[in-house]
Amino acid sequence: MTDRLARTRQTGVLAVLRAPSPESALDAAEAIIRGGITGIEVTYSTPDAPAVIRELVARHGDAAHIGAGTVTTAEQAAAAADAGAEFLVSPGTLPDLTRAMLDTGRVVMTGALTPTEVMTALDLGVDVVKIFPASLGGPSYLGALRGPFPDAPLMPTGGVKPDNLADWFTAGAVAVGAGGDLASGASIAASDWADLEARAARFAAALAAARG
Repeated sequence: MTDRLARTRQTGVLAVLRAPSPESALDAAEAIIRGGITGIEVTYSTPDAPAVIRELVARHGDAAHIGAGTVTTAEQAAAAADAGAEFLVSPGTLPDLTRAMLDTGRVVMTGALTPTEVMTALDLGVDVVKIFPASLGGPSYLGALRGPFPDAPLMPTGGVKPDNLADWFTAGAVAVGAGGDLASGASIAASDWADLEARAARFAAALAAARG
């Protein structure tokens, strides 16, 4: 488990990227990487997500941690893995889908919120339980989950910002997923790559500070 998650732990922040076109997704990812955040979760909300993943892997290789998000079918999981995704993320935990994701051999992260859902994900053997939407409970809720699940690798997504990043890690996050506060949909729509780079720089600085 530790070896499988080494890249994710090291990366620390995964930018949840939703873009209206493959081209804008690539430009957004490049801006975020320039800003210092090298974890990119290309969601299937983005048209032709596997092509975006393939191109980012070709450009950056091991210098970036590239995966697929909003995986909702076995076919999507297989296509993302074939494109070179290192990790696969689903917003929920459906047994058949989770098993298909695990069959790819990639790091698998599936969504949960309640203790029962966390138990289901862990029982299926996922690598990381994505606590979503984490904004509902904040870092204190993640910390509360640590009581019954002290060793579970938990990744909060939703409500993660530079000014609370340290709180999430203190509460026990293995990594965090950051959506609109990092990969801003408005900035992507406006092709404001400078803003995305600046947002990523703020997250990178907060991550460095959180790690001391």
